[in-house]
Amino acid sequence: MTRAALLVLADGRFPAGGHAHSGGAEEAVKAGRISGATSLEAFLRGRLHTAGLVTAALAAAAAAGADPARLDVAADARTPSPALRLTARKLGRQLMRAARAAWPSAELDALAREFPKGAHQPVVLGLTARAAGLGAEDAAYCSVYESVSGPATAVVRLLSLDPFEATAVLARLAPELDLVVDRAVSAGAAVPTEGVDVLPAASAPLLEIGAEVHAAWPVRLFAS
Repeated sequence: MTRAALLVLADGRFPAGGHAHSGGAEEAVKAGRISGATSLEAFLRGRLHTAGLVTAALAAAAAAGADPARLDVAADARTPSPALRLTARKLGRQLMRAARAAWPSAELDALAREFPKGAHQPVVLGLTARAAGLGAEDAAYCSVYESVSGPATAVVRLLSLDPFEATAVLARLAPELDLVVDRAVSAGAAVPTEGVDVLPAASAPLLEIGAEVHAAWPVRLFAS
């Protein structure tokens, strides 16, 4: 495999189901916390350094060879919202289908058998990176980019935001993505010797609360 596999995995057209999810942006828009490019940037920055860091570290640890079952338990512990746990497993199941078609792997097969209803998405992402011949840093970059690009794309649709403005927001955040990836990879590398408790547990209570509110809506554009 080549590093070009990372482009395939991170491509928004990769059929992993992320396009149907807003990463909390839909609820934030309705609540008035996102109303334009400036507030979108604040939302994405907060998401990046909390949920984004946690998922990137889980993905990096899985890509580095940590026990995926233990990582899945750690992911559950870091996701208080039942709605977000359900979403993470649905996305994990969808990613698993796409990953096994693109990069057949005994490790992916084993994880699919162990978690027939879906493992947490970042754990599946890390094993997918391994199957594609990629490393922990690649998995972390894919995870953090997804954590901000998905909500940014959703806000373009929700607010008819100028896509050039949304892209500029992502570009401004790029140096912070690098920092989060460094933290995530370091934490993931420490799991074999220090256990899963070394993984970040950065809290984002408003995202958790918003997910529960959003899940109760009878009509919504995005699944989460």
